[in-house]
Amino acid sequence: MAFRDRSGSNDDVESGYASGSSTASLADVYFTRTHLKFINQQLAKLEPQDVIRWCLTSLPQLWQTSAFGLTGLAIMDMISKLDYTIKPNIELIFLDTLYHFTQTLDLVERVKQQYPNLSIHTFKPEGCETTQDFETKFGQQLWETDEEKYDYVAKVEPAQRAYRQLDVKAVLTGRRRTQGGKRGDLDIVEITDDGLIKVNPLANWNFQQVQAYIKENNVPTNDLLDQGYRSVGDWHSTQPVTDSEDERAGRWKGRQKTECGIHNKKSRYAMFLQEQENKRQQELSDAITNGLKIEA
Repeated sequence: MAFRDRSGSNDDVESGYASGSSTASLADVYFTRTHLKFINQQLAKLEPQDVIRWCLTSLPQLWQTSAFGLTGLAIMDMISKLDYTIKPNIELIFLDTLYHFTQTLDLVERVKQQYPNLSIHTFKPEGCETTQDFETKFGQQLWETDEEKYDYVAKVEPAQRAYRQLDVKAVLTGRRRTQGGKRGDLDIVEITDDGLIKVNPLANWNFQQVQAYIKENNVPTNDLLDQGYRSVGDWHSTQPVTDSEDERAGRWKGRQKTECGIHNKKSRYAMFLQEQENKRQQELSDAITNGLKIEA
């Protein structure tokens, strides 16, 4: 599943995705820059359920990713109630960083009870089952000593592993423009640099619309919402917000940071790892070449 840009432009967009400018080129689906723009213009006129219906007819290997925030919960409920000729057999990926609030983990169990047909695939930091495992491997408070490394090993790498192991080509996310930060210019459909298609069905909705849907449909929610939280992530980087603040103002409060790395371009740490792997591969290639020369 990929996007091929035939325009020759490499312009980036503020959201961190080249929606119409990626150089990724895989073999399943191609969007020209003009076509992707047209799709977004059309989907922006539809209700979220209609966007999901479009996904079911257009995108193979479609999954949902969610940290069980309000928008993700609304999408889960919409999928479960979707009246459509094509059965929406969409499974969910949950990244357990091992630092979620207890209330979030309790919510996961309540979701399983209310939506018994929903398959949830949980991915944790590689080689870690518990917080103690993580701290033995990476040290305590890694989010303070090396934040980029923390984002990578706790979130980015597990997400990449999930996409690889599950052969994910497209994902539904709970991101919305009114959440603020780099999400302010969010498109309905985006293409990452490595060709993953991300669809944001509720991109046009505001917090009040999501709240109304949740209430009307009796969707289970995080108990922390009653304590002033709107966007809930790891306990060490999440605080309550006031009514005048953006939803995600409580994430990394008082700092310029608004994303954990999953929805950004590669972090410096990820690029460092890639450079190390490239170097290793080059050294291996050189060794093989030199060995062949010696034998000759």
